[in-house]
Amino acid sequence: MSPADDRRDASGRQRGAARSQGRTQRSAAAPSQRRRGSDPARTAAYDVLRSVDGSDAYANLVLPPLLRERRITGRDAAFATELAYGTLRLRGRYDAVIAVAASREVSTIDAPALDVLRLGVHQLLGMRVPAHAAVSETVGLAREQLGTGPSQFVNAVLRTVGRSSPQEWEDTIRAAAGDDELAGLAVVESHPLWVVRALREALVGNGRSADEIAALLAADNAAPRVTIVARPGLADTDEVLDDAGDDVGTVGALAPTAVVLSGGDPAALTSVRDGRAGVQDEGSQLVTLALTQAPLDGPDDRWLDLCAGPGGKAALLAAVAGERGARIVANEVQPHRTRLVEQALRAVPADAVEDVRTGDGRTVGTDEPGAYDRVMVDAPCTGLGALRRRPEARWRRTPADLASLSALQRDLLVSALQAVRPGGVVAYVTCSPHLVETQLVVKDAVRAVARLGVEVVPIDTPAVVRGIAPGGEVDLDDTRTDVQLWPHVHGTDAMHLTLLRRTS
Repeated sequence: MSPADDRRDASGRQRGAARSQGRTQRSAAAPSQRRRGSDPARTAAYDVLRSVDGSDAYANLVLPPLLRERRITGRDAAFATELAYGTLRLRGRYDAVIAVAASREVSTIDAPALDVLRLGVHQLLGMRVPAHAAVSETVGLAREQLGTGPSQFVNAVLRTVGRSSPQEWEDTIRAAAGDDELAGLAVVESHPLWVVRALREALVGNGRSADEIAALLAADNAAPRVTIVARPGLADTDEVLDDAGDDVGTVGALAPTAVVLSGGDPAALTSVRDGRAGVQDEGSQLVTLALTQAPLDGPDDRWLDLCAGPGGKAALLAAVAGERGARIVANEVQPHRTRLVEQALRAVPADAVEDVRTGDGRTVGTDEPGAYDRVMVDAPCTGLGALRRRPEARWRRTPADLASLSALQRDLLVSALQAVRPGGVVAYVTCSPHLVETQLVVKDAVRAVARLGVEVVPIDTPAVVRGIAPGGEVDLDDTRTDVQLWPHVHGTDAMHLTLLRRTS
């Protein structure tokens, strides 16, 4: 690779793009004047941030099709991905930096200009982009998208940011937070303070040290590796590894169905394209397999996924059910998500899928009492356990969301405990460690069904999980009957799992 090519890659520019647009690639002009526009990768990242801010879109749903549509591939696609996701993860930290550098509150900066500034600060403080390239390319983006006046403001702020190191800025914004240690941690690790407090309480409530909070927040800000599920009876891990290529994947440490990729495009895998495998967090695979392995009394023929969309857990359940001669009913309340479930199940043998339907999961228990042997309740939640994958969720949720969500979670679990037959098993799952969404929901639901004459007992969930994991080595609290996974401990999303058996 020539030195010129190396410089272009380091700045994230599409190789040859400047010539194809009629621009020269080098200039004697000042960096702020060198670019009249921006490159495709930075423009894509900017458009993602605007979609997230303007239409409440999720970056992981917006960026991949945008890259395909604009034919941004290879290193440019990787650059755009890190720029967009990294900026969203560290938005809180960067807003604190921008406020100091601009000598004004970020709430007074127009949203499009603020997004451009965030992208520039991430390049300066969070990526290996030379400072001159980060400034000139971002100013070019501002000029292209916002006009000359805003681009001058962007140039001035970014030049101020670039005069100090990342550590110096961290010290500055931590000091600005005052004497409250958690407040300083919240701004440096880019989480709302209420989320930091809730996560610390969740650690303690699950038998872990409150001192782990810094490691947990840092793990939330680390880009997760892509994990593939090889659906039993349809694909195996060896096939996925062969398909991925040499030195690209490893077998998961927790779920025997998991392959963790270090690179490549999962959509390029044959097994993923035809539905025999799929993209699914290893923690999600583990809690799904736990339901299939939990001991029950009596027949084991009919399973239910009560909240099945978008279909990852339903597909894994159905694959296992097919191997055992059981059938699954997949229920989803939203029609568009029901279609996603149907797509996820496309490779599963037809005799393993009894029905994919749209309906309110809260009524299944009264409509079909005692009709199922195993029931999965993957309840809607705040998503605080998946902030690695959906970083924008931390800025959208508020404490007020907990009341409505926990009420819904309780109603769904009550319905599931009614829908399962005596002797059958229910798995209550959330992608949140918040105690209000996990332990308290389970306690409330168990009390509620007891008033209806339904008795349940907890299953030793840690023992079931260890029986699934290769080697059985999983860091879990054996004093509890439920399981809480953590990104900083297990390398997964912070999935919660409670297994319950109905006794009468």
